[in-house]
Amino acid sequence: MHSKAPRQPERLWHRRARGALLALFSGLAGVSPSIADTITIARFIEPTTRYAHGVLGDNIEYGALELTVNDEVFTVRLPPDRVFEDLAPRLADVDADGKSEVIVVESHNQTGAQLAIYNSRGEKIAATPHIGTRYRWLAPVGAADLDGDGNVEIAYVDRPHLAKTLRIWRFADGELTEIASLPNLTNHRIGEDYISGGLRNCSGTPELILASGNWKRIVSVSYENGWAETDLAPFTGPKSLKRALTC
Repeated sequence: MHSKAPRQPERLWHRRARGALLALFSGLAGVSPSIADTITIARFIEPTTRYAHGVLGDNIEYGALELTVNDEVFTVRLPPDRVFEDLAPRLADVDADGKSEVIVVESHNQTGAQLAIYNSRGEKIAATPHIGTRYRWLAPVGAADLDGDGNVEIAYVDRPHLAKTLRIWRFADGELTEIASLPNLTNHRIGEDYISGGLRNCSGTPELILASGNWKRIVSVSYENGWAETDLAPFTGPKSLKRALTC
């Protein structure tokens, strides 16, 4: 793989799952998306080496997030003690209003990474706590109504190289609340310029696709009267996880 993390100008977070999510929640909310507030481009800008963690294969991170909303451009510029430590912004409708918000990994030079959500105006509307120590990172997995409660949950792996803990947060009433944590799961190895696994929805039930903590097995996590793990197949390399995402 390339040693330098790819920085894509825009990335829809699992296009198939997100399309279903938008249709479902627009109907539940009873509103139509406002074209005026639709994000058309989301990208990281202002590359910087001020946070030399290098977890994604190089020491380059980003100091700003640029959102294009039709003819307007909004820039989120972080203070010098923070960076966007991520591959690309992710678009997902987390508040069920029919419009996408932006999900990013944001890191502080003393307290490490947090997952943050920005709206189409570049305002941070919610965030998880920072991990607590510099050079500690999290790797997003996916966003969907994972447990069927009508709210969107966002999943990430907390310290995929160390703690290897899947954490699931529910966005409701403008806040993120952690609702589950499962040990011995991961989706990234130090220096890889990509995040493995993700979200699939093959039979109407969203599934999080990850690797076991020792990178021996491919594991599905889903909700049915509780969070359940299903062993899918041996992990034989990145392509095996990509195959697991297909139905």
